[in-house]
Amino acid sequence: MFERFTREAREVVVGAQHEARVLHSPTIGTEHLLLALLRQQTPSAAVLIRHGLTPEEVAADVVRFTGSADLDADALTSVGIDLDAVRSTVEAAFGPGALDDPKQKAARNGHLPLTPRAKKVLELSLREAIAMRSRSITDGHIALGLLREGEGLAMKVLHDRGVDPVNLRQDLGLVLNS
Repeated sequence: MFERFTREAREVVVGAQHEARVLHSPTIGTEHLLLALLRQQTPSAAVLIRHGLTPEEVAADVVRFTGSADLDADALTSVGIDLDAVRSTVEAAFGPGALDDPKQKAARNGHLPLTPRAKKVLELSLREAIAMRSRSITDGHIALGLLREGEGLAMKVLHDRGVDPVNLRQDLGLVLNS
C-alpha cells in the first residue's frame, strides 16, 4: 500500500513514529498520525490548523489523555518515594537495566507497531483516495481516514477541541479537489 503514498503521506507515517517516540509510546496511534499531519507544510495541514489545531496543543492533550511517566514519578516523589534510590537498589541486586521493559528497549531501535486503529486509518486513507479517483494517497487522504475511522484518540482530541468533523471533512475535500 505504501507505494501509492506521496512523499508527504510517507512523511506523516515516519513523523507519527517520531511523535510516538517523543511521547514515549510503545505504539503508533491515531493521535501520533494527527500530530505528524499538523507538522506538515501542506494545504491539508493548513486546513487542520485553520480549524484550531496546533501541534503543541494536540501534544498536550495526548499527554493529558494518556498520562506521562513524569507525572507518575512526581506523584511518588510527593509521598516520599525516591525513584532513583529504588532503581539503584534493584539494579544493585539484579543487575543494570533490571527494571527496563524489554519491549521498550527493542522498540527504541526498531519500528514501532501501528495500533489497530492507526492501521485502519491508513486503510481508510486508501479508500478515500479511491473514492476521490486519486492515483496516489496524500496526507489529506490520511486526515480523511482519521475522520472516517472516527473513534481513536485523535478523534477525542478533535472533539474536545470543538472541531466539527463534518466541516473539517468538507474543507479537506475542497483542498484535495483543487
